[in-house]
Amino acid sequence: MAKRTVSVFFGGRSPEHDVSIVTALQVMSALDADSYDVLPVYLATNGSWWTGDILRERSTYLPSAAEFDKLTQVTLDMTASGRPGLVAQQSGLFRKAQRFDFDVALPSFHGLIGEDGQIQGTFEAAGVPYTGMRTMASAILMDKVATKRMLAGTDVDILPYREIRRPNEGLMVTPGELEEILGDFPGPWCVKPSHLGSSIGVARAETLQEISDVLPAIFKFDTSAILEPFVENMIEYNVAVSKYGASKDGGDVGTSAIERPKRSSELLDFKEKYLSGGGSKKTGSKTPGQSSEGMLSLTRELNPQLPQGLENKIREMAVTAFDTVGGTGAPRIDFIGNEVTGEIWLNEVNPCPGSFGYFLWEAMTGSSVLFTDLLDGLIREALDEAARARIPADPTPTDARLFSRRG
Repeated sequence: MAKRTVSVFFGGRSPEHDVSIVTALQVMSALDADSYDVLPVYLATNGSWWTGDILRERSTYLPSAAEFDKLTQVTLDMTASGRPGLVAQQSGLFRKAQRFDFDVALPSFHGLIGEDGQIQGTFEAAGVPYTGMRTMASAILMDKVATKRMLAGTDVDILPYREIRRPNEGLMVTPGELEEILGDFPGPWCVKPSHLGSSIGVARAETLQEISDVLPAIFKFDTSAILEPFVENMIEYNVAVSKYGASKDGGDVGTSAIERPKRSSELLDFKEKYLSGGGSKKTGSKTPGQSSEGMLSLTRELNPQLPQGLENKIREMAVTAFDTVGGTGAPRIDFIGNEVTGEIWLNEVNPCPGSFGYFLWEAMTGSSVLFTDLLDGLIREALDEAARARIPADPTPTDARLFSRRG
C-alpha cells in the first residue's frame, strides 16, 4: 500500500499552546515511518499557519523571526473534493502557488480554538479526514457546563454546579452578584474555567470574596467559570477510551489502564528527595508496556489497587460518557472522588489529552497498545469516518434544484 501523508496540526491561539507543541513532537516521532509521511503544520500564537521540515525539531520552538523565514505560510484549501491540501499564501508573479497535499489531518491541539470543535468544523467543511472526536463531541466535552447537562440523564455521577459568566464589561463579579447567582449553594467551592484544561485557573474558595478575587484571572482566558463543591479527601482517577485505538478492527469500545495522579504532598516528597540530591533518578524504559517506570511513575500511579467495584464503575461511566456523544478518537476521562466515603464523580473529559494519553494504553495489563499502533488506529478511524460522512459533489437533490447545471 502506498504511504499516506499525515498532516499534524498543533500550536494555536490557546493558553495550552506550548503543551500542544510537545504532544505534536511526540506524535511525529511515534508515527510509523514505513506507513506515513509527516507534514507538520504549526499554528502560531497569532493564528497564522506555517509548514516546513524544521517544525519537527524541538529546538525550533518557539520560532524566531529567522526561523519563520525558513517556513512557508499556508492556508487550508477549502475545496471539498479531491485530495486535501494546503496552499502557500505567497507566490511569485508568474508562479503558481505551492501546494502541499495530504491524506489525513491529525490535530494535536489542547484547549481553545483547536480541541473545542472549531478546527474540527473547518476540516469537515473542507472534506478533510481527521482523527479524534467529531465537531459536536469536541465542542460539548470542552465545555464543562455543557458536559454536565449532557450527562444529567445518564448513569454517570456528576457534582452539582453553578455557572458564572464573564460580565459584558470588565472582569469583576462582586460578592453581592455572586450571592444572587449561587443562592443556597454552600461552600467551600472549587472554581475553575469552563473551557480550559491543564489545571489552568483552578482555585479553592471559602468565601464569596475569594470567588470574586479569583474570577478575573479565569475571565482573562475564558468566557465562563464553573463552581462545584470542594471535594474533601480528594483522590483522582483517569482512564482513556477508544474504539480503533484499542482494537485492530474498530470493534467494541475499549478502555485503557487507569491512572491515579499523585497528590501534591507526594510530588513534594519526590522534589525533596530527588531534586535536593537525596536520591538517584531513574530513567524510563522504552520497553512496551513499561511506561510506569522511570519519571512517569513519579507523578502518577498506573494500575493502582482500587476498592471493590470501583474499577468497573469507573470504566462503565467512562464508556457511557463516550457513547453518549457518539465517541471517536481516544479521549481521557477524569474522575474525582472522596477517598473516605468512596463517592466518585466524572470531573471532565479531555477530547485530545496530553501526549494522546499513550502511556495509559501502553500500561494495559496483558494487552498493551503501543503509541504507534494507537495512532495507526486513529488514522484508520479518521478515514472510515470521512467515508461514512461523504456527500455528493453536488448535494442538491434533482427536484430541489432552482438553477440549471451547466457543463
